[in-house]
Amino acid sequence: MRKLLRIMLVTSVVLVPGAPIAAAQTAAPAKPQPKAAAPATGQHKAAAPATSQHKMVLPDQVQWGPAPPSLPPGAQMAVLDGDPSKPGMFTIRARFPVGWAVPAHCHPTDEHVVVFSGTFMVGLGDKADPAKMHPLTAGSFAKMPRRVNHFASAKGETILQIYGAGPFVLNYVNPADDPRKKTETAAKK
Repeated sequence: MRKLLRIMLVTSVVLVPGAPIAAAQTAAPAKPQPKAAAPATGQHKAAAPATSQHKMVLPDQVQWGPAPPSLPPGAQMAVLDGDPSKPGMFTIRARFPVGWAVPAHCHPTDEHVVVFSGTFMVGLGDKADPAKMHPLTAGSFAKMPRRVNHFASAKGETILQIYGAGPFVLNYVNPADDPRKKTETAAKK
């Protein structure tokens, strides 16, 4: 008989709609948590979580500078928010001169692109092929998923915004295309 009552009780909780929700809503209030002990000598106190700051950047406030050495020369970048070299969200603005191109590469994180002006040509594959490129004009959006090989070029001066989760890293399909390798080789000569 006891076993039958236990089965009926369990069945009523599982089969009666709303019963688990009602039980959760009438649960006893949570007990206050004890205060954390002070850090021992030689340990650092954990930093408080960062708070989001409201941020606005007007076009004339964008501070352009050379792009990182992982990109071919000629590109300019401006960090609008976050730090693309570290974990966490970031937003950067990029300006490419006429004819600028980046060989086939991929990223370990998704890349989100919004074209502000000019035409950004993008193609998928392990090697740049103009026949595979698609024009993205002002107002266009593209998402390059992580680890998907792609290549790009600028048709006319092109300005775009890139955002995503850092660190923002370029991994070239052909290591010889990496501008950092070319700089190292030139420095050794």
